[in-house]
Amino acid sequence: QLETTEGVLLEHNDTITSVIATLRDSGVRIVLDDFGTGYSSLSYLRRQSIDKLKIDRSFVRLLDEDESARAIVKSLIELALALRVEVTAEGVETDGQKALLVGMGCRQLQGYLLSPPLEPGQL
Repeated sequence: QLETTEGVLLEHNDTITSVIATLRDSGVRIVLDDFGTGYSSLSYLRRQSIDKLKIDRSFVRLLDEDESARAIVKSLIELALALRVEVTAEGVETDGQKALLVGMGCRQLQGYLLSPPLEPGQL
């Protein structure tokens, strides 16, 4: 799989559209990382063939304490699921965050609560 950010996709739209189509045709999965921190263009998400988006840790970090952050994350998860795009929440560090995310329908979590970053030999 290839991870890219929404900023890169929007800054190089003409070139990247062709490259993404070629990569996907070759079986490479495209992941939109740090979703919500850049331009957050929903029309771009609709037009592009994205397999997965990763919700940035800056939103996940606030889940326990900020109702607005919870509403945004819940909406992003629902949007991804409605578009048949996988969704991963980054930066999960507390049991409370994990419970909220799972309750919102997010099935892929990433963060220190689950595992610190590992070296390839540790996998």
